Amino acid sequence: MAKLTKKTTAKPDKAADKKLLPKKLLKGIKPENSHQGVLDRLFETITSRQDADPSVSHSARLLSRGRAKVAQKFGEEAVECLIEAVAGNRTALVAESADVLYHLLVMWVDLGVEPQEVWAELERRQGVSGIAEKAARAQKMAMAFGLGTTKIP
Repeated sequence: MAKLTKKTTAKPDKAADKKLLPKKLLKGIKPENSHQGVLDRLFETITSRQDADPSVSHSARLLSRGRAKVAQKFGEEAVECLIEAVAGNRTALVAESADVLYHLLVMWVDLGVEPQEVWAELERRQGVSGIAEKAARAQKMAMAFGLGTTKIP
């Protein structure tokens, strides 16, 4: 987390970072081992197992079952994640969130989506109001199909 001072220089906000994860977990995390790096490495692992034996690789088994099954598994994990969130079960939400991310990456591999494409889209959206971005997206889609829209973003 960066905190801007009056001079508009970025300084680490250690207090904010500590609120995100328990101290014992923060100790072992280095920038190259966290967030995007973890997802990139997991994506590479899933990609490398595409042609593996489905009896020894969960990723290979999922991918061998086809796109509909891959999407179904993602949906199941997303629903489980939602259930834990609504129940307020933080520990289970963390575990289910990891499952959702894994199954999302399996879908990316199946469809040939590279993580860099998603990171670029997230970068593009930074600094843009979510409401404005969603309204622009809806308008673009309506124009592409020659439709007017009354949908509230």
